[in-house]
This record gives sequence, structure tokens and C-alpha cells, in this order.
Amino acid sequence: MEFIDEIENFSNDGLALTIGFFDGVHLGHAYLADQLNQIAKEEKLKSAFLTFWPHPRIVLNEPYKPKLLNSLEEKKVLMERLPIDYCLQTDFSIEISNLLAYDFMKKLLKERLNVKHLLIGYDHRFGKNREEGFDDYCQYGEELGIKVTQAEVFMKDNFTISSSFIRNLLNVGDIRLANQYLNYTYSVSGTVIEGEHLGNKMGYPTANVSLDEKNKCLPQSGAYAVKAIVRGTSRNGMAYVGTRPSVTNGNETIGIEVNIFDFNENIYGEKISVEFLERIRAQKRFADIAELKEAIASDEKKVKEFFSKCV
Repeated sequence: MEFIDEIENFSNDGLALTIGFFDGVHLGHAYLADQLNQIAKEEKLKSAFLTFWPHPRIVLNEPYKPKLLNSLEEKKVLMERLPIDYCLQTDFSIEISNLLAYDFMKKLLKERLNVKHLLIGYDHRFGKNREEGFDDYCQYGEELGIKVTQAEVFMKDNFTISSSFIRNLLNVGDIRLANQYLNYTYSVSGTVIEGEHLGNKMGYPTANVSLDEKNKCLPQSGAYAVKAIVRGTSRNGMAYVGTRPSVTNGNETIGIEVNIFDFNENIYGEKISVEFLERIRAQKRFADIAELKEAIASDEKKVKEFFSKCV
């Protein structure tokens, strides 16, 4: 798959294309790619995903702005794994948002991208205020010479697999099921920064992570079994996501602290990725530091038992 981020200079002999933000690049998106490829093969076209950055709701400053499953770089890597010919990315802007669906199809899809077949996601809408729907797209397609079809929904275990569904799984801490429907291990990346060294004083030094993508969706607060990718090496560890109610009255912002097993090197200022594998417990307020230390020791035992069963 070829990633194209300058669509103004992109030329082709005809595309079968679908549109979306594709946050998470999950199993539902892979199923959509399979449908698109079948169309492209039958009609002798190249297959393409058209996507945007940043998220349209962020640009439009809408009341609901979803936390992101992927940073831009993560999204690029995941998109490149899809079995399609092109991923076309363009900036989402107020100008694009003000285009009526017909103008969007005519100016962007027909004239600029040479789209011959448009595959619409089962719940996807585009055009100003998302006022128009599939029947309108079909009508405009007939006028413009673009065939329009609607994609089949992807369901697994009686669930419709979507980005919002996976966010909901993360929000309730079901990281195992989220990973299953993503078809990869959910992770966050960032830079290790200085903390208060409380973990070190208790015998559990932690790497405090400042996220690269500040709008990244974090799993529900609590303790997790994780893999920490440090200096290109994957290491077992445990992570805590949340505020620190036992130390600061719980008034600070949510953070991530990672205790990497059998590792004592100085990595301040370095990049780290944290892959979430299993939730161990929920966030809890402890009576004192001694009780907190006891809970961390219990977390460590459970996490190591988890990894021992993974061998």
C-alpha cells in the first residue's frame, strides 16, 4: 500500500474508494478493505481509502470530541498494513466541511481523484452538516458517473465493531476484548519525564510518560500488565493509569506510570511505548503509603503470574 499525503499531485487511471477517519484501523476497517478490493478487482480499478487529519469534530469544535485510538504516526503504520493500493490523506478544514455532498463528490472525488466507484461505510455521512445520506449520494453519483454502493456492516460475537465500540471497551477497562477487535495490542507512546520519585522510594521505580498524542484515548484508570518498548527492546512490566488519590487528593490530571521489571537504567527524555495486555485492578484510594506499597506488591505478583501463563 502506498501512502499519499499530497493528493493535489496524485494521478491515477480510476479508483474504487471509500471515505472515513478510520480511527483504530480495526477489524471493521479490514473488512471494509476486503469489500473495496473485491470491487476494484471486478472493475479493474485501484483501491483507495480517503482519510483526514485532524478529526473533523476537533476542527469544527463540536461539543463531543472523541479521544483518539491512534496518533497520526500510528495510524499511518496501521493503514499501510491494509491490503489496498492507496491511502490518501488530506487535511480536514472548515472549507471542506462547508462543501455540500454534491460539490464534495464533484470537486474532490470526481475531478481531483478520478473516483469511479464509491463505497460508503454503513454509517458514514459526508457533506455540509452531514445533512444528506446514501440515497442522495447515489443520485449525485448517477449525475457524475460515479457508481455508489453501501458497505456491509462487520459484526463479531454479535457486536458491531466500530471505533466508538472499541473506545467504550477501553473506557470500561476491557483491554483484552479491545485488543481482540483491534487485531493488535493497544498502545500509547511518549517521552519519559521526571516525576516525584515516590515509586523509587517504595522500591518500585516508575517511568512517567508524557504522551505524544495529547488527545489519545487511555484505558480506564487502574493497574495493568504491559509490555514496555524501550530502546527497541520489549520488556515486561506493570503500569498505572489514573490520578494519584492516595498522594494528591486525586485533583491532578490522569497520567501513566510504568514499572519495568528487571530494569534500572536512566531513560529520562527518551521515547517509550506501552502496550496494554491485561487489567489487574481499578484505581483506588489507600489510607497511607504503607497500604499503597502493599497494593503495588500485590499488583506485581498478579502481573508476573499473568506473564508466566503467557509463556
